[in-house]
Amino acid sequence: MGKPAVYIDGKDGTTGLQIYDRLAGRDDIQLLLIEDALRKDPSERKRMMNQADLVFLCLPDDAAAGAVGLVENPNTKVIDASSAHRTAEGWIYGFPELGAAQREAVRNAKRVANPGCYATGFIALAAPLVKLGILPEDAPLAVHAVSGYTGGGKKMIQIYEAEEREKELASPRHYAVTLGHKHIPEMMKMCGLTKKPVFMPMICGFPQGMTVTVPLYLDMLRGRQTLDGLREAYQSFYQGERFVTVRPPEAPACGFIGSNNLAGTNDLQIFVCGNEEQAMLTARLDNLGKGASGAAVQNMNLMLGFPEETGLA
Repeated sequence: MGKPAVYIDGKDGTTGLQIYDRLAGRDDIQLLLIEDALRKDPSERKRMMNQADLVFLCLPDDAAAGAVGLVENPNTKVIDASSAHRTAEGWIYGFPELGAAQREAVRNAKRVANPGCYATGFIALAAPLVKLGILPEDAPLAVHAVSGYTGGGKKMIQIYEAEEREKELASPRHYAVTLGHKHIPEMMKMCGLTKKPVFMPMICGFPQGMTVTVPLYLDMLRGRQTLDGLREAYQSFYQGERFVTVRPPEAPACGFIGSNNLAGTNDLQIFVCGNEEQAMLTARLDNLGKGASGAAVQNMNLMLGFPEETGLA
């Protein structure tokens, strides 16, 4: 059997470029490249897609939804990096660390929706607690998150990296202030939540990295929960995982949790901090790594039968 052929539709976008960078040096796949002059030509894109064993869709939501219709080859597998199919029927959510059944579903899938960056952090924190019966499905949750500006795509990157940058860009900025961020539906679905969390994201002046934090009163949880007990629950749930790790009780030793420490990796770290009454649950990851292109390559590895960590730092 020859090398699997892989095509990136939307290679010039932020996520597409990152996926390309992670795949360009690999000799176990064949990257199909479209001529620059034809990259928006539907017939040439369609030809590339149906020639591929796996296609990455790195497009805006509406364009990704339309692009799926170009795939007519029943053997072509698709990973959609947009939010168009994250809660859609027939699509598998690409977060294999959610359990053996989820990993097997990704491995055997023809259609995989790559998770959102903020959603990845939140789901990593909330889903295990719901699955273990610790966190009630109707718990009133708040979520605070900060992210590097690369999550906003090319236009946002140009704004933040302009020579004459606006003064207000030096400080973190809240956005999605109507509390209707597009990641919320996948956050609720994948965690089994019945109450919409209050989600408050912020964009910051560094390029890559993010933290997603869920504060809790311990008496909101079922059973007599402690910080050590929550940490042990996460350690048990993620035991043996390569990319998700639980930080020890003394972390962070410096008293600060930085948001860009994992830039350039596919890692996700979980911190359990707080006191006898309150917990601060934090997931730290790279918004372009485990939050986007790194996760996409991880899912591709599973779908094409490669070791899951191939090509990932």
